[in-house]
Amino acid sequence: MKTTTFPSVLESYNSSLLNVTTDTTDAIKIKHNNEDYIIGNLALAEGKSPHKGINSSPDDLDYQLLLKAGLLIAAEDVGTKPISITTGFPHSTYNLNKEAASELISKIKSVTRDTRPFGGSGYEDIPINIERINLIPEIFGAIVAAREGEMGIRGSMFVVSLGYGTLEFGLTTEDGFVQRTLSSGNGLRYAIDSAMKELSNTHYLGLRNEHQFDTALKQGNIILNRRRIDLSDLRKSVLRQYYENVISPLIKNTWNDDDFSKTSTLVLVGGGAYYRELVESFYDEFKGLLKIEIPDNPMEMASTGYCLHASQKIEYPGTRAVGLDIGNAHTCVSVKSSED
Repeated sequence: MKTTTFPSVLESYNSSLLNVTTDTTDAIKIKHNNEDYIIGNLALAEGKSPHKGINSSPDDLDYQLLLKAGLLIAAEDVGTKPISITTGFPHSTYNLNKEAASELISKIKSVTRDTRPFGGSGYEDIPINIERINLIPEIFGAIVAAREGEMGIRGSMFVVSLGYGTLEFGLTTEDGFVQRTLSSGNGLRYAIDSAMKELSNTHYLGLRNEHQFDTALKQGNIILNRRRIDLSDLRKSVLRQYYENVISPLIKNTWNDDDFSKTSTLVLVGGGAYYRELVESFYDEFKGLLKIEIPDNPMEMASTGYCLHASQKIEYPGTRAVGLDIGNAHTCVSVKSSED
């Protein structure tokens, strides 16, 4: 299985971009409703103010553009072969969006791409051959990946998805989710916003957006006014506040002692699992009670699970499975090769 990720940011851009990169993933420029948009790394490199909404719906422009960008990347691997695609939404918005998303995806027959940013001659219509559309809650995708992917976890487990826009968690058994243990709250954006507000009291942040600051916080430093500012103490402080003010109270109010008697495993997924300080807070709270498991690529778990789910729904030989996770920080596209 191959997974490709790109930042979930975009900007309208009707000027020409010629030979700015040789990597097609870093050169996503598509035409949508007669407007040109740069997406992902190209938007970060060439845009003036790249942006992305949080927890957008199929009616929103950014969702439609990221969907097309994801299908474009998938088409680079599968060509004109039919696709079985699985995607989803956070559990809290899944029922609101699933029908509209399915209808939107079914209408896409091609994506118009400007190939000049990576050395092409101009616009090309890339065919998209979608045979089957599946939608499941995002956390379900992570569970499929944890059970059917490399982790191979059996039995009951707690799952915590540390997303940028949404925190979601629950207890799952071999029979499915225990509905009472499901809950959601503010995602990692809570901590990012806190860090930006605190730093703005002493430094001018310029026009940096949340995605750029999230990247800087992961790195532990940022360049402001030609000075490198150490963010390690600030990162530790805001992540501790986020855990104590949001994550821990929600878990305490949702999971009871009987739930902890059913399993000794907690799986952390999502981009927040890359933050060492946040992971350590889970270790501190559940020491001696739960074994904490973190996959090698926690941000890719939903798309991996989507792809595995899509492969299970294939009806006809030659169809390729695609998992598409349109995340608030990154969009992940997983494609299952014919040899997998």
